[in-house]
Amino acid sequence: FEWFLEKATEIGVTEIIPLICERTEKEKFRQERLRGIVISAMLQSQQCWLPVLNEPVDFKKMIKQPTEGKKFIAHCIDEDKQSLAKFVPPLGVDQHISTSSHSLICIGPEGDFTKAEIELALQHQFIAVTLGETRLRTETAGIVAATLLTIS
Repeated sequence: FEWFLEKATEIGVTEIIPLICERTEKEKFRQERLRGIVISAMLQSQQCWLPVLNEPVDFKKMIKQPTEGKKFIAHCIDEDKQSLAKFVPPLGVDQHISTSSHSLICIGPEGDFTKAEIELALQHQFIAVTLGETRLRTETAGIVAATLLTIS
C-alpha cells in the first residue's frame, strides 16, 4: 500500500480512500507514516497539490455516498465488463476539457471483491470495468487505473 501511495501521488491522483472490504486483510493503518510518504512523493515529483488521504472506510458505506463524475469498479469475475481504457479520450484530443471531471474507481483487496460487493456497486450506478487481460496485484491494478484516469 505504501508503494501504491507513492506512485499514485507521483501520477497526480487527488484523493485516496482505503477500503475495508469483506476480504481485506486487516493491517494497522499508520496515518502519520502514510501521510509522510504522500508528502515526500509530492515533493519529489514536483506536484503542486497534496492528495487527500482518507482514513479507511467500509466499502458498503463508501459505495452509497454521492459522488461527482463517473464511478467504476474493477474486478476479476468473468462477467460483462467494459475496458476502463474505453473511457479515456484518444491522444490528441483536447485534454483540458476533461481534467475538471472527477472519476472514482474501486480496486479490490487481495482475493478481489465478493460477488455481493460487486452487485452493491452496480446497484449504485458503478460501471464494471476490466483493466486488461491479465490478473493484476492490487497495487498494480491501482496504478494502472490511476494512470488511465489521470490521462482523461
